[in-house]
Amino acid sequence: MMNKKVAFYTLGCKLNFSETSTIARNFNDEGFDRVDFSEKADIYVINTCSVTENADKRFKTIVKQAQKVNPEAFVAAVGCYAQLKPQELADVNGVDLVLGATEKFKITDYLNDLSKNDLGEVHSCEIEDADFYVGSYSTGDRTRAFLKVQDGCDYKCTYCTIPLARGISRSDTMDNVLKNARDISKQNIKEIVLTGVNIGDYGKGEFGNKKHEHTFLDLVSELDKVEGIERLRISSIEPNLLKNETIDLVSKSRAFVPHFHIPLQSGSNEILKKMKRRYMRELYVDRVSKIKEVMPHACIGVDVIVGFPGETDEHFLETYNFLNELDVSYLHVFTYSERDNTEAAEMSGVVLGNVRSKRSKMLRGLSVKKRRAFYENQLGTSRTVLFESENKSGYIHGFTENYVKVKTPWNPELVNTLHQVELTKIDDDGIVRFEFLEVFSN
Repeated sequence: MMNKKVAFYTLGCKLNFSETSTIARNFNDEGFDRVDFSEKADIYVINTCSVTENADKRFKTIVKQAQKVNPEAFVAAVGCYAQLKPQELADVNGVDLVLGATEKFKITDYLNDLSKNDLGEVHSCEIEDADFYVGSYSTGDRTRAFLKVQDGCDYKCTYCTIPLARGISRSDTMDNVLKNARDISKQNIKEIVLTGVNIGDYGKGEFGNKKHEHTFLDLVSELDKVEGIERLRISSIEPNLLKNETIDLVSKSRAFVPHFHIPLQSGSNEILKKMKRRYMRELYVDRVSKIKEVMPHACIGVDVIVGFPGETDEHFLETYNFLNELDVSYLHVFTYSERDNTEAAEMSGVVLGNVRSKRSKMLRGLSVKKRRAFYENQLGTSRTVLFESENKSGYIHGFTENYVKVKTPWNPELVNTLHQVELTKIDDDGIVRFEFLEVFSN
């Protein structure tokens, strides 16, 4: 008898990708064969996101894709949107099962005969019950793995639904993180990206209590000692939780790379207060200055939100000018969208949609300039590149340790190898060319 087939589709963040991989391994343990989402499967699992309006809308399209391939397939929805609006997903035509924050890791327990349901079945806990930790990591491509170290958030940012979708801040145990890192290293994966909802909060809830048994600094110190991992990357960390000691450790580290992604959200202190962020812009400047002081070549990415309620033209220009003068490398620009059950959704001073779009376009343009300036500053330097596995229009791409994207004509022998190169010029598409200096690792 042939094994049942399962396919996965992941929306949203690196954390979701790591959790999808863990759920997929559970299916594998139950005797399922994993196939691509475009192929015919007996069950399709969609891991949802609710950070942006677009991710919500894409869900219906993805369900239709699955039904087109196999109208008889069982369709299950898990993840953040499934926790926040389970009934909304259950009402989508073709959806058979919706699992919330705690149930998603036990999905195979909810599968009986995989018969289609007339109505979507919902199993979603009260978010207060999401107080235990499930470790996970993804090994989706052969080059890097996303390693989850923390989940949930205790912050109360007025625009954010993540605490409602994922619950309180809690951490994996140090022993389990290190075990997962060693398991990844045995698979010839060269880079680990640390992920979580608020990873700078690592240590809270490690053993089911609020006390920090370990800190984020402890975590990076121990991970740096794991043999077999060439690179470690911090995915995103709040500015108020990025301490000098961590920056110093990264600057002297064996494996941690000089790349930081630090959410800002607004360059206006007035808007930061309305957002209930836990810092002012002066602290952000201090963090950037500290990084550049000890790692002048470091890449710094920034999250920023435009169109938050009450953001006037003056507030926006304050943000634009702040970022323009700041020594950062690129921006991730998010257009504010109202989310149910958030304080911001009830605030006055709603910014018109066309104004939000215009501001977003301006900051995206600034990001292009920032990235170009950063790349130009790196020309003539020697860097180490880790090559990826995809053939894109006859080229293979890779990233330097400080996140400069490079390309060279496709050569399958380069996949998942590290090479020392000299960055030479920027192509018309904004990607950097280089000259090989030496083979660093195979």
